[in-house]
Amino acid sequence: MDGARNPGSDGHEFDLLCIGSGPAGQRAAVQAVKLRKRVGIVERDLDIGGVCVHTGTIPSKTFREAVLALAQPRPGAGLANSHGHGYAGAERVTVEKLLARVGTIVAREARIQQDQLRRNGIDIIPGAATFEGPNTVAVTTGAGRRAVTAAKVLIAVGTRARACDGVANGEPCVITSDEILKLLELPRSLIVIGCGVIGIEYASMFATLGVKVTLVDGRDRPLEFLDREIVDELLHQFRRHMVTFRLGEVVERIECRDGPPRQAIVHLQSGKRMAADLVLACTGRVGASDTLALERAGLAADDCGRITVDGSFRSAVPHIYAAGDIIGYPSLAATSSEQGRLAACHAFGVAAEPMPDHFPIGIYAIPEISMVGAPEHQLTRDKVPYETGVAHYREIARGQILGDESGMLKLIFHATTQKLLGVHAIGTGATELVHIGQAVLALGGGIDYFLSTVFNYPTLAECYKVAALDAYNKLML
Repeated sequence: MDGARNPGSDGHEFDLLCIGSGPAGQRAAVQAVKLRKRVGIVERDLDIGGVCVHTGTIPSKTFREAVLALAQPRPGAGLANSHGHGYAGAERVTVEKLLARVGTIVAREARIQQDQLRRNGIDIIPGAATFEGPNTVAVTTGAGRRAVTAAKVLIAVGTRARACDGVANGEPCVITSDEILKLLELPRSLIVIGCGVIGIEYASMFATLGVKVTLVDGRDRPLEFLDREIVDELLHQFRRHMVTFRLGEVVERIECRDGPPRQAIVHLQSGKRMAADLVLACTGRVGASDTLALERAGLAADDCGRITVDGSFRSAVPHIYAAGDIIGYPSLAATSSEQGRLAACHAFGVAAEPMPDHFPIGIYAIPEISMVGAPEHQLTRDKVPYETGVAHYREIARGQILGDESGMLKLIFHATTQKLLGVHAIGTGATELVHIGQAVLALGGGIDYFLSTVFNYPTLAECYKVAALDAYNKLML
């Protein structure tokens, strides 16, 4: 620890104690150190990086890249999606091959983040945290129990997968996304319950591996927050490659039959039954706050285990903050990191600009999707006049080079001011491509920027000019 740094406030061991080392906890800790505060992080079993590194963002995105690298297109299937991979074949792909890469990246990323914390002089305290009072946290390990005091506390424990209704705990035929990395073999058929982001992502990955996938959701439409034209294209690509949707259907119960072969039988409230080798339950996530003994600190979580905070990420107890997935929407690694930074700034009286309204959302399905700003249905609801411009990857030289014939970029402009209102993309590199639009949106730019800017050739960035020209032609009518 840097000897020049201020000692803990009010006789406490730390100025700030972060419970959890995911994006929110880690960023808050680093920010507080930059303010010359004494900081500690409590993390169970030294799993630095939290859910993001060990079971969530990093493993799932690495799994996706491993799928794309290993899956082989079916003969005659054509260039079905981004990277030119079809949704079948891949008979030689094994779980061992897929997870070997995942394990390597997870270990490396955890080590990098742990080194970063130590280089900044942050005390890493391994163990399970529980409150003993508003300023005291007990940290328990197999070796014993240690009480830690802090002037400020940040709760950043993240979430865990919600257990699936209608199935007993421990059934081998039903897993959650937290257990994907424990698979011993690839299923031949898979039922995914839940058409949210996680369900859509994993459904597309397994379908790419040639697994017969069925998606079940009680809603009539998946990913309702996305632009509907983008979702329509996604559903078209899924159905084109034999992914079956059972929308508007609610699961009543699941039974596991030992076999042989072992199967999961999913009973729907409509009376239908479906069978598959495995069920992946993506029915939401709950805050991992149940073991914290929040009541001892004067706090309580809601029914989903989440903690309510104000605009400065401060809880009902003024010196206790919460950030990241534990506070709910938007539950993104990038936004959680910024929330942690802002919470630390507020805790120590440092002025900071609030998080901007326009942050990008990335969905790492195959194909990937990204958006920033408003979708059409929101603007229609809000009675905002607009016009759209669309560029298809097949019109762009780079799209043809990549073999992505179905990707598209959609721009939405205000019909009067011609300011940019939204950017929506599906296809290769969508999560990278969206950042150009994000910058223009944040700076208040509009159609003139895209019409006059020179983009590298051949690049997918050219889509911006093509889409802007499409919108301009409509606006001039």
